[in-house]
Amino acid sequence: MNENKNFKSANFYLSCFLIAKDLELLDIEKNNTRNRRSQFVFSDTAKLRKLVRNFNFSKNQNSEVLVDARVLISAIKTLKDKLYQES
Repeated sequence: MNENKNFKSANFYLSCFLIAKDLELLDIEKNNTRNRRSQFVFSDTAKLRKLVRNFNFSKNQNSEVLVDARVLISAIKTLKDKLYQES
């Protein structure tokens, strides 16, 4: 795995989860087409890949996907603020 590459996702809640797990959001690539889906950009690391895999496929009570509700709410607010900022 090349650590210099980026991971992009249009999944808002996955991105919030990654932020809540202390991964740094590098950028938001805003798309001005009809579907208006933005891409959230993170560094592509082994930790990120493991978190994404667990987020998508682990059982509900897996300790690796549990997040403090306050931390998740803060991540949601932060990501929404960044998403709706004027560039």
